[in-house]
Amino acid sequence: MVTPLLSLSGSVPVGLSPLSLLSEAVRLLCACSSSRTEHCIDTKMAKTRLAFLLALLSTHSLLSVSAVVLKTNNHSPSTDEFNKVELSCLIETISTANPRIEWKKFTDGKPSYVYFDKRISGDLENRAVIREPATLVITNATRSDTAKYRCEVTAAADVRTFDEIEINLVVRVKPVVPKCSVPKSVPFGKSAELSCVEEEGFPKSQYQWFKNSEEIPDDPKTSLKFFNSSYTLNAGTGTLRFSAVRKEDAGEYFCRAKNDAGHAQCPPQKMEVYDIDVVGIVLGVLVVVVVLLCITVGICCAYKQGYFSSQKQPGSSYKVPSKGDGVDYVRTEDEGDFRHKSSFVI
Repeated sequence: MVTPLLSLSGSVPVGLSPLSLLSEAVRLLCACSSSRTEHCIDTKMAKTRLAFLLALLSTHSLLSVSAVVLKTNNHSPSTDEFNKVELSCLIETISTANPRIEWKKFTDGKPSYVYFDKRISGDLENRAVIREPATLVITNATRSDTAKYRCEVTAAADVRTFDEIEINLVVRVKPVVPKCSVPKSVPFGKSAELSCVEEEGFPKSQYQWFKNSEEIPDDPKTSLKFFNSSYTLNAGTGTLRFSAVRKEDAGEYFCRAKNDAGHAQCPPQKMEVYDIDVVGIVLGVLVVVVVLLCITVGICCAYKQGYFSSQKQPGSSYKVPSKGDGVDYVRTEDEGDFRHKSSFVI
């Protein structure tokens, strides 16, 4: 006896495929055409079910064919700078012969046309092509191509006339040689900071530090060679900071910046660690103090001995010349000014 997929109310189970609908229709036809009445329920009911099945099958087929549906092989493609990359936009189903295809690029949320009216435009004009039916191929990707792209297809003759797919493209950029700063000499027991900066790479570079060509671990306690060192290493900022340098910390240091596209490193730079001679510094200060004290005492003694007294005679010590015969001299109010009191007698 045939067990129909339709219930008496004529409803269809969820998820019924076109093949199941077709099989059920065939079983109903066979059952109702049989001479054995037990294989066929009420003839009127069977015809109603058969008509419903055929209508449902026709509608299902119409919807599956008359709708534009897109898919992509990769929603998040990536490539290295100056390489080729493909943004796939595949039309899975469509009825319209010449659909309208558009590509848009979104930078900081603002859209711009990449492919419109059957031509490449904008920054990709000479660096991209459309591969039928709708895939965008960038032949020479640059860092400025990193963005979100949208493929849009409009099919006027389809029941469902529009579909779109978004693709996030990342163009990786290899780091350039980083700028490294290593102190030439550091006093024993003092702090020291080594820095490493690189700003061209994309994604953002991570940093590694090397001492005498051996990588410095993030945690000194994980390595026997660096176990006694007191430093902190920040791989995100490129900073290597010693809280108190030791003699063993002296050596040649260099930094490496790396990301998914590659790496670059700065030349090695030597850092020396020297002792602070406290006794020598104290003795040096004492010697300077003694020398200054001796100079001061010497100057005071020279003053007392008159070596620095003035030899200049004051104007009031002018000696009055002796009288000449027959001449009287009278002193005026102005010191040192003389005139004749009487004339010469011959």
